[in-house]
Amino acid sequence: MTSDELHQLKFPVGEFTAPAYMPSSLIATWIDVIAEFPTAVKEVTQHLNSTQKNWKYRPDGWCIKQVVHHCADSHMNAFIRFKLSLTEDTPKIRPYFEDKWALLIDSQDDHLENSILLLTGLHNKWVQLLKSLQHSDYEKQFMHPEHGTHFRLDETIGTYAWHCQHHLAHIKLALEAEGKYD
Repeated sequence: MTSDELHQLKFPVGEFTAPAYMPSSLIATWIDVIAEFPTAVKEVTQHLNSTQKNWKYRPDGWCIKQVVHHCADSHMNAFIRFKLSLTEDTPKIRPYFEDKWALLIDSQDDHLENSILLLTGLHNKWVQLLKSLQHSDYEKQFMHPEHGTHFRLDETIGTYAWHCQHHLAHIKLALEAEGKYD
């Protein structure tokens, strides 16, 4: 496999780059993507058997069940980062080792229902929060110590809309590969 082919499997929807200008209409579109994600994940995974849940989307990548459980973990962290940013002055968030989390027992579970239920409830709350934001709230930030960078909330909405599309594409790639990378 060439490095270009591997890169395409890693980033099937491309890499996220925040646009210089983020109009309200774009942010609303991103919020819609976040709102629809749990249903999309449920629809694509609800009839999978254990073998299929263990299919990978690329060599040395995560299997479908790890991707679903990762999204629950990641989006919980994101929601908390939003709430911290809205209630504190540029909080320094705590990073986590997503690769190590993906190896924990709950990320190895073939039962996806709990993570999908978590995503459903979490995204309902998150979207309610996002839709309530005023334009000035988009400028609020958090500091990510791993990057040493400040991230604005409008950019972060885009990042997580991309994250939803990115991992949904991974699940679909794994299903198309039918165990090719296991």
